[in-house]
This record gives sequence, C-alpha cells and structure tokens, in this order.
Amino acid sequence: MLDKLEAINERFEEVSQLLIQPDVASDMKKFKALNKEYKDLDKIVTEYKKYLNILSNIDNAKQVIATEKDEDFREMAKEELDELIPQRDEMEDTLKELLIPKDPNDSKDIIMEIRAGAGGDEASIFAGDLYRMYSRFAEKQGWKMELMDATEGTSGGYKEIIVGVSGEDVYGKLKFESGVHRVQRVPATETQGRIHTSVASVVVLPEAEEFDVEIDMNDIRKDLFCSSGPGGQSVNTTYSAVRLTHLPTGIVAQCQDQKSQLKNYDKALAVLRSRIFEVELAKKNEAEGAQRKSMVGGGDRSDKIRTYNYPQGRVTDHRIGYTVYNLPAVMDGGIDDFVEQLRIAENAERLKEGAAAE
Repeated sequence: MLDKLEAINERFEEVSQLLIQPDVASDMKKFKALNKEYKDLDKIVTEYKKYLNILSNIDNAKQVIATEKDEDFREMAKEELDELIPQRDEMEDTLKELLIPKDPNDSKDIIMEIRAGAGGDEASIFAGDLYRMYSRFAEKQGWKMELMDATEGTSGGYKEIIVGVSGEDVYGKLKFESGVHRVQRVPATETQGRIHTSVASVVVLPEAEEFDVEIDMNDIRKDLFCSSGPGGQSVNTTYSAVRLTHLPTGIVAQCQDQKSQLKNYDKALAVLRSRIFEVELAKKNEAEGAQRKSMVGGGDRSDKIRTYNYPQGRVTDHRIGYTVYNLPAVMDGGIDDFVEQLRIAENAERLKEGAAAE
C-alpha cells in the first residue's frame, strides 16, 4: 500500500507542475482533466501525509520504550503508543477506501428524470414529492438545480419532470437513486381510507460534455412547437418549445421551460447528449465485461429500489436491506443515510473485487 501511496504522491507533484505550464493553461480540455485529477489526488495525499506522521510518531514512541531508562518517560511513550496504534489502523482503513478506483463519472453533474408510473393521479403526486425530496437534498448540499422540462399532473405533482443538478460529486452521490420508487399511503383522493400503492421511476444520467460524446449535428432533427403550461403570454402563441431527435438511435429530448427558443434548444441538446452518453457507456461496459451485477448498482430502471410506507413512517432500500423510521425527514431531503450506506456497500464490493484480482 505504501508503494501505491508514494506513486500517487509523485503523480500529485507532477500534476501540480503541469497545471502551471502555459500550454496546459491554454488547452481547456486538458486543463480541466488535470485540475480534476489534482483535486482527486489531493484528498489521498493529504491523508497519506497524516498517515506518515502517525507512523513516525509510533517509531519514536517505540524507540523511547526500547532505550529510555527513565520509567516516567517510558510510561508516557507507552500511553502515546496506545493512542497512536488505533489511529494508524483507522487511517489504514481510510486509505484503503481512498485507493479504491473511483467511477470516473462520480464528479459529473447530472440530469435527473422523474416520471409517474402506475397509480394514476397519486403517482403524479408522489413524483412531485420525490422532486421536492431531491430539491431539498440538493439545497442542503449547496448544489444548483435547474428545471429543464415538466408535464404537470392533473391533481398536482408531475407526470414527468426533468432537472439538471450541478455541484460537487453530484453523480457520485445520486447515481444509486435510479430505479422504481414505491409509495404506500392513503391518497388525498381516497374516501374509504384505504392504503394505495403507487410508483414513480427515477433516472439519473451523468451530464455529458461535448468531448464525452461526439454528435454529428446533421443527425439531429429539430422540431418546434408551442409550449404548454405556465409561462405567461408566450404559451401556445410562439414556437419556443424544442424537440430534438437523434436519427441514428431514435433518442428524443425536448424542452419547453424557457420562453427563449435558443435556451430551450441548449437544454434539450444537453439532455439528448446525456441520454446518448448513457447508451454508449452501457455498450462500453458490456464490451469490457465490466457491467457488474452489483446489489447496489445494477442500474436496471425497472428494479424496485425503495419503498416509502407512510402508515408506518418507514423507508426501506431493498438493495441493501436498510430501513429507517423517519419518513417525514427523508421526504424533506434527509436521504444522507441512504446515500452513505449505498456508497459503503459499493466500496465493500469494490474492495472484494480488488482482493480477488490480486
């Protein structure tokens, strides 16, 4: 492990020097990639230096115990050693986790799509509740959320809502939210007090940049139509809404949120690019045999991943068997426990894979 850490330290110093070179600063793509690498390495190097300091202090304490004749000094060194050894073990666990190869998309921004499924109006209301849950979580993380497209439900909520979320490690924290979310509760429209089950699906796409996926603009058909829903006088009068179709794949994206046709076009293109990127990524993983049937990252959109049971105030993630009994807090954006437990489960799997490979 020390050899790996020393190699990372050397690479960190190398990247530090590269970032101040004029030719790198003038190449935005290269600069962005190196800057991301610098930030990732910095986290590991900082912990590595702390670890080396602890090892040095352990050696010093052992030296005192072995050579010092003064019993008080020896006793103090033994007490220090008793504190340092658990710190060393804890730091080793931290470093092992940091050395697990990261998903290169973890640092990307995302496009999140939430759609009502089975359950009629109640499913649309639940989709709206999920949107609010993620909005509150994003707010607590200091992220920015931007509406890209939405179709409102007849009794509230959304039949479909698409948003962009930008910030630090957004995909890394929300990638496991993809799948079918199920709610069990008495709908506001229910007169008999019966509990209904409704579902909504969530798709989390890493936002693709231009150099992540190349699109021939000649392969895109652009259709314009009148926007519907809120938007003032321009609604149903100007052709500001944009629908883009990628002809080779048949993938479609649209945006009607903005009054400006140009802004709607840019947003629709971002969604289209990310959907094509997701398809290409799946092909690449399959070709490399890297599509792990992970208990947390299978990624099948039809998988039922979580149940929100209102009568019992319970939320259960079925992939890791993790349950909490604070549903109101969860629906108010308190999904931190789920994010952390899913991350731990993924890291445990990656550690096993790494051990098996060695």
